Formats: sequence, C-alpha cells, structure tokens
Amino acid sequence: MWARLLKLPLIVLVMGLGAAAMMVPAAHALAVNDHHVARAFFYFSILFLILFGLIAIATSNYRIRRRSRSHLIALVVTFTVLPVMLAVPFYEAVRTTSYLNSYVEMVSSLTTTGATLFGPERLPPSVHLWRALVGWMGGFFIWLTAVAILAPLNLGGFEVRMGATIGRGTAPGLQAASTAAYGEGSDRLVRFAAKFFPVYLILTVLLWGALIIIGQPPLDALCHAMSTLATSGISPSGGLTESETGFAGEAVIFVFLIFALSRLTFAVDERPEGFRSLWRDPELRLGLLLVGTLPVLLVLRHWLAAFDVETERNLGAVLQAFWGGAFTVMSFLTTTGFESASWEGARTWSGLQSPGLILMGLAVFGGGVATTAGGVKLLRVYALYKHGMREMEKLVHPSSIGGAGQIARRIRREGALVAWVFFMLFALSIAVIMAVFALTGIDFEEALVLTIAALTTTGPLIEVAAAEPIRLVQLSETARLIFAAAMVVGRLETLAIIALLNPDLWRS
Repeated sequence: MWARLLKLPLIVLVMGLGAAAMMVPAAHALAVNDHHVARAFFYFSILFLILFGLIAIATSNYRIRRRSRSHLIALVVTFTVLPVMLAVPFYEAVRTTSYLNSYVEMVSSLTTTGATLFGPERLPPSVHLWRALVGWMGGFFIWLTAVAILAPLNLGGFEVRMGATIGRGTAPGLQAASTAAYGEGSDRLVRFAAKFFPVYLILTVLLWGALIIIGQPPLDALCHAMSTLATSGISPSGGLTESETGFAGEAVIFVFLIFALSRLTFAVDERPEGFRSLWRDPELRLGLLLVGTLPVLLVLRHWLAAFDVETERNLGAVLQAFWGGAFTVMSFLTTTGFESASWEGARTWSGLQSPGLILMGLAVFGGGVATTAGGVKLLRVYALYKHGMREMEKLVHPSSIGGAGQIARRIRREGALVAWVFFMLFALSIAVIMAVFALTGIDFEEALVLTIAALTTTGPLIEVAAAEPIRLVQLSETARLIFAAAMVVGRLETLAIIALLNPDLWRS
C-alpha cells in the first residue's frame, strides 16, 4: 500500500499530507475546549482526505513521462493551489475575515514568508498552531525539493558549483553518482525524505524542549521552534520581543538558526573532513562574518550617537546593543525575521531609527543553498566576491594564476556568471513587482519593503523595515494578490520559473 501511495504524483501526495495535518490543530482545539475550531479543522480534514482518496485512485495508474517537468509544475501548483485547500479551515475557524485574506495568509505561511494580516490576539491559539505548522511543512518541503528536484536540474543555487546547463541537469559525473545513490524522480524524493525528515523533526523537538525549559509556554515554544527551523518567523505572541525568556530564549534560537546558513551543518555525509569541512564552507564563513562584523558596526553607530549621554556609556549597554544586533542580523540573514528584545533597547539608547535598509540588505543576501532560508543565497554572493577579488588581482598582476583547484575556478568563472545572471533577474523582479504595486496606489517606500519582504520570504520586514509598520489587511485586494504572487516567485526563484518555460523541457 505504501509503495503505491509513494508512486502517486507529487501534488497529490502533498494534498494528502496537508489534509492529514489538519488533525493536529483539531486535536489541540479539542484539548483546550475550543469546539468550533476543532470542528472546522476536523470536518475539513475528513472531507479533503476523502477527496485525496478519490484523486489517488484516479491517478494510481498515471505514468509521468518527464518527471523533471512534472516536479517543477508540482512546485508551482503546491505554492499557488494548495493554499486554496489549506485556507478553508482557517477561514471557517476565524469567521471574521474574508477567504482572500485566509488564502494570502496560507501562501505566506507555506512559502515560509511569515507575513500576517492578523494581530496575535485576533486568532485562536489552535489557528496560530496551524499557521506555524503550515510554515514548518513548507520549510521541509522546500528543503526536500531543493535537494531532490532542483539540484538534479542545476537550480536553486546548485548551478554555482556545477558545470552543466541551468535547468538541464548536473554535470555528467555528478549526475551518475547522484542517480546511483538516490535514484531518479520520485525515488529521490522518498529517499531524501526518509533521510532528512528525522533530522528536521529531532531538531524541532530539541528546540521546543529547550524553550519550554527556559520558560516559554508550550504553544509559544512549539510555534517558535517550528518557525525557527522553517525560517518563517511566525509567532503566536507577536515575536520574541513579547516573550519573557529574554536572552536565554534568544540564545537558544540563535544556535538553531545556524542550520539555515549552510546545508553542511546537517548534511553530515557531505563533510568528508568532518568539522574541518564546516570551517572551509564558504557559505558558513561568509554568514558568520556578517553576523560578527555588522553588530560591531551597529554598536559603534549607537555608541557615537549616545556618546553625550554619560549614564549610558557603560559596558552593560554595549553588550546589550551588541547582542541585539547579533541576533537580529542572524535572524534577518536567515530570512527568519525575529527581532531581538535588545534591538529595541539599542535603538532607544542611541535615539536613532531602525536601519531598515540594513535589514533588507541582509534578507536579500539570504541563507545557504538547500536550506529553508530564502533570499539570493550566500553561495551566489560568495561567487561574485571571489570573481571580483580575482579581477582586482589581475589588474595588479595580469600574468598571475588564480589556482585553488577546479571547484574554486568554476565558482569564480561559470559560478560567478550564473550568480550575476540571477542577481540581474532578481533586480528585474524587484523593479517589475514594485511597478505593479505602484499601479495599485502604494508609495515607493512601502512598495520597496513589500517587494523585498516577498521575494526574500522575510515577512517581518513589513513590520520593522519601514518608518511605520505596513498593515497588509489595509491594502487593496489587488495588492494582496500581487503580494501573494511575489511570495511564490521569491520561494521558487526566478531561474526555476524560467527553466519551466524552457521549450526543451516540454519536448517528449
């Protein structure tokens, strides 16, 4: 039975998992005696499971001719059509909102963007759990598909290291080794899911337990744990600034955010030299460099601004400002979007506004390849940096040889080229989406923040990057749909969408 289920089309399997997951908030609502919410999730879970069974029977003998094309289509359908189903129990449970708002909320959760249209007090606890659970499932889905689907097609950041054509597969030798180890098509999905899900689940449970021990309520701790691993930034209490755990809770979350900087932090079999491989990983080194240097610059900025205030020139204020900067930089670099409680203290100390441009720049940098983080990805930034350093070296020593091995040369040449192409596509996407937002009457600053938040899947930017928080619920229906479409584009990446439009992919 399980073998036949695993051979179903990917979108059908995802639909079945989404329907089954509705039982979790239903059970929680029943436990807290919220019977209306429990009925909403339970009844629609049964309904969609029956629908899943009927579709599974109808597609059981369906044979896919081009699995790479089918899986790319499944990715698009998952982030655009699946929220239609996920929003139904949300809409029924809340009762005081429109279905469009419910749909945008589910797109935001599934793409791990984490932007919300509702205040924390407006939603029942079980609905907050549903938002976090959808984000958690979306994080694992993109984690899984990045390795099982995008990597074989040389997409999702893997194109920087590989030498094959984008959207046409990896280099022949690597492709053969990968196929021998994990198979093709759906076999890769099954094997990578069996390999990665236990790691994903165990890390979530460990963080959940640690936050409970520190003093967070169980529901808040669970939602924050799932949101940290999925880098969705979803919180039932309005963020970590409202939490009473303070530095201890932020420190624990900070440690688990490191997993979003590089896939080598959890892919043990890809570290031939053990922990030395971690130190040599360019993504991890670049990420930690940013986390270490930017807070120092922010502290100096705050220190100079507050220099005239004698009572505030003390070590405690400096350490608090540094920690607030370090945690916030790590959070927005991994596109999670949690803001440190000390971040507000540092702003108050210096009397300066929040450096929204810095936070948006960090979100654009993004996290590691094949992690749950969004953004451009650190590996692409590293490739452009190495290419720029090599070009400057050639200006001084025209006859010099770059060296450093075949992979390093590929990153500096072909990798830098495709990284530059991606940056241009990303910039073009920003320009187009901002122009479309402008047509709906949104001013430049709000359009910029909304666009960056959507394309980098860093929803909390709309709360902290602008001079005044942007309320999605106050936007027009057209603007909310544009925001939802931009979140899907940001999660899938422009290269994957262009690869799907490649005529060669549609030739049988």
